[in-house]
Amino acid sequence: MAETINISCKTPANVADTLSKTTCVQKTHNVDWKLIILGIMAGFYIGFGGAIATLVSSDAAKFVGYGLSRFFVGAVFSVGLMLVVIAGAELFTGNNLMLMGVLEKRVKLNQVLYKWGVVYAANFIGSIFLAWLMYQSNLWKSNDFATGIAALKIANVKIGLTWMEAFIRGVLCNILVCLAVWMALSCQQTVGKIWAIFFPIMTFVALGFEHSVANMYFIPLGIFLKGSGAAAAAGLDLANLGWRNFFMNNLIPVTLGNIVGGAFFVGALYWLVYVRADKKEIA
Repeated sequence: MAETINISCKTPANVADTLSKTTCVQKTHNVDWKLIILGIMAGFYIGFGGAIATLVSSDAAKFVGYGLSRFFVGAVFSVGLMLVVIAGAELFTGNNLMLMGVLEKRVKLNQVLYKWGVVYAANFIGSIFLAWLMYQSNLWKSNDFATGIAALKIANVKIGLTWMEAFIRGVLCNILVCLAVWMALSCQQTVGKIWAIFFPIMTFVALGFEHSVANMYFIPLGIFLKGSGAAAAAGLDLANLGWRNFFMNNLIPVTLGNIVGGAFFVGALYWLVYVRADKKEIA
């Protein structure tokens, strides 16, 4: 007799309950060495998404125009979170949902903040290492430096954002990233997880929102390329493209925005609606 495959999905209330009482608690109690390895892997995976997005952005607009080119860039970038969720890794932005465990009083805030820090540092190591490897590969020289020029343009635009622009784009970004994770958790089959991830991630990239871990790849690659032939060919003013501006003008405000978007607008509000409110109704 053929085996019956369960293709049903969890409801939003089921996902909220699982995250609050099980998943977030388990993540908080993971040993550090596992988090570091999985965090480095996540940095690599998001970096792979950034690498293919950079390649596509190098000439897509010439053929399909600006709007559609943004769609295609976002579409290919989504592979990064697919690798994180389906293959298994620890991503800081998705882990912002761990606040639900604190609200449910299953774990303490200081425990969550510590685990966020471990994963964030590991994501940074993985992302910047992949950026260095891509620089050393010389693949940025392809198509008359088109890929390298695209990488420099991406990094330079991100460095040029005001603090508030970077913060707000970080908030909006991680609402969509955490919704992608949320919907993927509701799916039982891999193909469902792929489609659940694809649309929110494509949307945030196409719209130009800011993801802290992705920027750990994009901006360092631009800094590595600053003295290269691609920089000479780009003809850009790269005076502000440096490590200090990377941290102060982009990474810090984007990271804070990501926390607000994921932990509050998704984690806290859904906990309030689906977990706390249900307890009161039962009582």
